[in-house]
Amino acid sequence: MRREIYESYIRILKEELLTAMGCTEPIAVAYAAALARKALGSIPERVEISVSGNILKNVKSVIVPNTHGMKGIKAATAAGIIAGRADCKLQVLAELTDEDIKAITEYLKTSEFTVNQAQNGCVFDICVRAYNGNDSAFVRIEGHHTNVVTVERNGEKLADGKITGNGDCGLTDRSVLNVKDIIEFADGVQLADIEEIISRQIELNSTIAEEGLKNDYGARVGKVLLKAFGDSVHNRAKATAAAGSDARMNGCNLPVVIVSGSGNQGMTASLPVIVYAKHLNASREMLLRAVALSDLITIHLKTGIGRLSAYCGAVSAGAGAGAGISYLYGGKYNEIAHTVVNALAIDSGVICDGAKSSCAAKIAAAVDAGLTGMEMYRNDSQFYGGDGILEQGVENTIENVCDLARIGMRETDEEIIRIMIKSF
Repeated sequence: MRREIYESYIRILKEELLTAMGCTEPIAVAYAAALARKALGSIPERVEISVSGNILKNVKSVIVPNTHGMKGIKAATAAGIIAGRADCKLQVLAELTDEDIKAITEYLKTSEFTVNQAQNGCVFDICVRAYNGNDSAFVRIEGHHTNVVTVERNGEKLADGKITGNGDCGLTDRSVLNVKDIIEFADGVQLADIEEIISRQIELNSTIAEEGLKNDYGARVGKVLLKAFGDSVHNRAKATAAAGSDARMNGCNLPVVIVSGSGNQGMTASLPVIVYAKHLNASREMLLRAVALSDLITIHLKTGIGRLSAYCGAVSAGAGAGAGISYLYGGKYNEIAHTVVNALAIDSGVICDGAKSSCAAKIAAAVDAGLTGMEMYRNDSQFYGGDGILEQGVENTIENVCDLARIGMRETDEEIIRIMIKSF
């Protein structure tokens, strides 16, 4: 592998595998609010929040972490203002106390909050404008969760980042990703270059999955799967990933390592691979390489779709997990490429209707598709180019799926948002 591509892959993993507390969209809102308070220099009396439809969708029904069950944009904003630590970025709400919760609850009662949907066409857009007396502050995050493009106080710019549109400005060019090179990278990467970040993903995501299986969070999808369908490795892989989401979507205050801006994708890409590695008695080295491969396949599949869309991100991560497990079984390019294509043929088109309890069930379905795709090829069976949206060659199929999600499902996304806004 050429050195420049190798180094790009390392940078991509470091950019993507971030630690986050709670669902990343409400956390990004809280982060923007914490920055607005910091710029204002005081607690605002009035706050105006303008966000894109996809942010509305992903914040509406999910619990803001460490808030004892609060939901929604106003709650995320208030938490960021009262107790947020702006310097912690995606862990901005990691250290809320009971006193903080009381203060947030009172602040929501006594201050004025206005929430509007932005109409500028940007899929990922968060604007917070805060007022106290004659002073005001404005913060905008655009493109991805920590990409702060504007910080102002009384109209004076304190920070000015790059406007992203709907891209990933400031991040390593993802066009270097392809299945062939990802496998070559997984085979040859120096473990010292990935061990810290992949080990953190394994540790944190395993811990929250264990919490989800131990206690009753949300719809308890992970626990239900184990009770109903038994302890096979196939079912445990699905249940473990689902349990992590059960906990995370329903207020668990444990951190996760995200992929493609999503904790659910970070867990889906890693936890099934971890379960299978234990089942196969794989070495630590093989586990690290397989999880890295799964992460990169997930990122590759998501790049052409975008951070937020009507297309459920778990689909990409489930295909990535199937690829990582195929790698554990000794799979090379043919096995892994066909696993990805088979998986995408099964469940492409599953909609994203925001972050909430049912994400755990969609994760289980996505992992099942990845595992089915893998087992099909291991048993001399596959889907072929020309079957529906599939095209000969894994990269051609990935491109078709990305077009379907980004372009074809655009109106679907708008309709989902219209339906969900009815209940605001």
